[in-house]
Amino acid sequence: MRRIAGIVLAVLLIGGVVAAVVAGRHGDDKGTATKTVRGVIGSEKSDFFADPDVVKALAAKGYTVKTEASGSWAMEDLDLKGYDFAFPSSSAPADQLAEKYHARQPLPRPFYSPLVVVAHRSAAEVLAANGLAVLDGKGKGTLKMSAYLDAAEHDRTWQQLKGAKAHGELTGTLYITSTDPETSNSGALYLAAASYVANGGRVVSSTAEVARTAPLLHKLVSVQGAQQPSSDSVFRDFISGAGNPLVCLYESQVVSLLAERHGADDLVVLYPDTTVNSDHTIVPLDDAGRELGQLLSTDPTLRKLAVKYGFRPQGDSAEFVKATADHAAYLNQTLTGVRQAPVPTSTVLHEMARRARG
Repeated sequence: MRRIAGIVLAVLLIGGVVAAVVAGRHGDDKGTATKTVRGVIGSEKSDFFADPDVVKALAAKGYTVKTEASGSWAMEDLDLKGYDFAFPSSSAPADQLAEKYHARQPLPRPFYSPLVVVAHRSAAEVLAANGLAVLDGKGKGTLKMSAYLDAAEHDRTWQQLKGAKAHGELTGTLYITSTDPETSNSGALYLAAASYVANGGRVVSSTAEVARTAPLLHKLVSVQGAQQPSSDSVFRDFISGAGNPLVCLYESQVVSLLAERHGADDLVVLYPDTTVNSDHTIVPLDDAGRELGQLLSTDPTLRKLAVKYGFRPQGDSAEFVKATADHAAYLNQTLTGVRQAPVPTSTVLHEMARRARG
């Protein structure tokens, strides 16, 4: 009997220890538990969501965010069942996704970034010498969109431009590299800005206006040959010295580069005098996705971290100006002299991209 009683007592003691450990673990979990939220994002936001400080800030609010990257327009063809949100790079594909998945309006738009053209210094100086750009100091300037589109329409080559002969790398047709407008947001927005200028400063909205601007847009795209599916790819090529000396991408990508390198000797950032803002827009597919969108829009820590990756938080330009003060030589922080063109509807933009690709 004593032996049996001893065994029973030992079992009870062990059970008590296990129960205490489990209870302790549950107590710890209660303080650090996070809600896992899954989403598909534009590739330009991958580094933001992977940043340990962003992960920490989200966890402090109770969220673990798992993401997969996709071209913004390609999201329409994905099966988003099981995801909590989609986060394309602008309002046009977001509105289309919202309609498809019956997402409640308004859609959260935490931050934005204008399209810019990055140029190697030699290319920027030749453009300026020929009236296609105006340089403002060492690292930034303004691209004259009307003059550039006129040069593109008439198939101008670098060799025809004054001063280009001094730079052996500047040969062949003058053009800006952009991404595939049928799958990538930056490529589609490039066409939106160009079509606005070509349409006399009016957003393209009719079949007749699409037809009228299509030949020029086709020329802008066809001269490039095969196009990359994401702006990250074309920017990497540019930084490595490969490919074309003029590339269209997001300002946010430039800011991220400057934050890493604290400057770039051969980089000039040209702000088109007519450009388009890329409004990064969350499409909530459930309540968790909407909660995340609101958090990214309002949380001071996350807004500050968004600026670290070059995004301009909605509603307060001072945050961006202050955070990028060290890179003012490359950035038009207040977008002075830059006109923001409206973006056509999703239907029109799709048709423009289709015709541009031929």
